[in-house]
Amino acid sequence: MLFTCVRRLLSLLLVGLLCVAAQAQPLRLYTEEYPPINFSQNGEPAGLATEVVQEIMRRTGQNAPISVVPWARGYQQALTRPNTGLFVTMRTREREGLFKWVGPLTRSVASFYALRSSHLSIKRLEDAREAGDIAVPRDWYSHQRLLALGFTNLTPVTGPAQVVNMLKLGRVKLMVLDNLTLRTLLAQGDIQVDEVQLLLEFVHSDSYIAFSHDTDDALIARWQRELDSMKGDGSFAAIHEKWLPGATLPPLEARPAPP
Repeated sequence: MLFTCVRRLLSLLLVGLLCVAAQAQPLRLYTEEYPPINFSQNGEPAGLATEVVQEIMRRTGQNAPISVVPWARGYQQALTRPNTGLFVTMRTREREGLFKWVGPLTRSVASFYALRSSHLSIKRLEDAREAGDIAVPRDWYSHQRLLALGFTNLTPVTGPAQVVNMLKLGRVKLMVLDNLTLRTLLAQGDIQVDEVQLLLEFVHSDSYIAFSHDTDDALIARWQRELDSMKGDGSFAAIHEKWLPGATLPPLEARPAPP
């Protein structure tokens, strides 16, 4: 009996020490090449979401490093490392319980696109299953959703720029990207907008800052308050209009992903 009590006490102490160690780790932030929302410019993070995050840190007195890395790497860090944030992350039902959320920052729709010269026609998801290889950024919400739907003709790549390049080189017939970044990515890939055709809208999503589950709830609440304050005083709308002129603003308040 004594041994059992001691063992339970030691287990509780170990759990407590692990929690303290997790909270003691400095905040780290990750993002990816996803222009104009977040990207690197002259070796520094830039973009709509980056400016929002930097303003939140200014208001909270924090100064966490922002690393621009491939999406899959940042996603894994946010899944496993305490006090870690990843932006922007689409809040989907598959991810809802994996992270703590601050947002929303953008509202977008992901769609299937093809070169007009391919003369493809897609009216429903079943048509996309039979239309050849589809390029999609690895571990993006669109990739995860299509995998969940049983798609077997996906070609996952490092990021959205590689998706555009695959389409341009004719290595795939279809790509999945969202409306917010399409023009910028096509321009970077030296493709005219009118050379690409939207075939089928796929999924509507709001993007957030996703924090690891071991991140302090007080930090999440404070960041959400500051973001809400930015939306109230007009500074968020100014940043949004700077990078996405004329685009629809996201909802004012955070809300769970749809079921």
